[in-house]
Amino acid sequence: MHSTTPASVSKQLLIYIPLTVFAVLTLIPFAYLVFSAFKTQEAFFTSPFWPINQYEVDGRTVNGPWYDVNWNGLTLDNFINLFTMTGIGRAVVNSAFLASVTSILATLGSAMGGYALAKYEFPGRRLITNTVLISLVIPGALLLAPTYQLLYWMGLLDSFAGLIVPAMAPAFGVYLFRQAVLTSVPDAMLEAGRIDGCSEMRLFFTMVVPMVKPMIGAFVLITFLGTWNNFIGPQIILQTPEKFPLAVAVAQMRGLYNTDYGMIMAGTLVSIAPVLALFLMLQRDFIAGLTSGAVKG
Repeated sequence: MHSTTPASVSKQLLIYIPLTVFAVLTLIPFAYLVFSAFKTQEAFFTSPFWPINQYEVDGRTVNGPWYDVNWNGLTLDNFINLFTMTGIGRAVVNSAFLASVTSILATLGSAMGGYALAKYEFPGRRLITNTVLISLVIPGALLLAPTYQLLYWMGLLDSFAGLIVPAMAPAFGVYLFRQAVLTSVPDAMLEAGRIDGCSEMRLFFTMVVPMVKPMIGAFVLITFLGTWNNFIGPQIILQTPEKFPLAVAVAQMRGLYNTDYGMIMAGTLVSIAPVLALFLMLQRDFIAGLTSGAVKG
């Protein structure tokens, strides 16, 4: 039976108190976002969180105490206007399509590339592996100009393919799956499959993929989040407003002379809801994949 002693209680307090403080600090921006999405334009700047009643004192406008909530400052109009006036629904569909297709193709391409580098002997394997490693240290911003030029030559500008094709086999994913295959897939099992007449493609999908399933879940989540939140790439590649994903569409809500901050906050809240749900569904595979790589890599 686990015994509770003053020393163990003190140790737990030393651990949980800082964690609680950091958790609260992390949640403050999220709380600001949620409250701001439901505030009217007039009540938006009355306080950082819930709207507070204001009073005229000596010709000056002052806020009431923090508990003097202005319930009339809360509204659902930001969400109603968001879906009826801005065409945000199309942007949600665009983001869902881009993130889903990119995450599936990038995971498949990375898994196949990593498996080939880990288990096949072919001329140039070491050179390709070193090239993948060197590519990891190149900042993505430096590749924007050459990628744009390449897409221009291929005629893929202002198209979803211009965003999906360059992301189909990222160097980070290829190296991640190479390490996962090296540590999780024994050569003897692959040889046994080949002796039983299993084709190379069937070997990959029926033996290799199940063995690196935690890494697949983690990489799908990483790629989906990266694509969903990507702003710079679609901003440069896409020119047609009907093709804009959610991140670009929300940024376009800023007006030249007037900005509806409540509606922007509502759009931001809508944009994080799907990725939050996906993370909750795949968090076990995400943690297992990262932990596996940390221990065995």
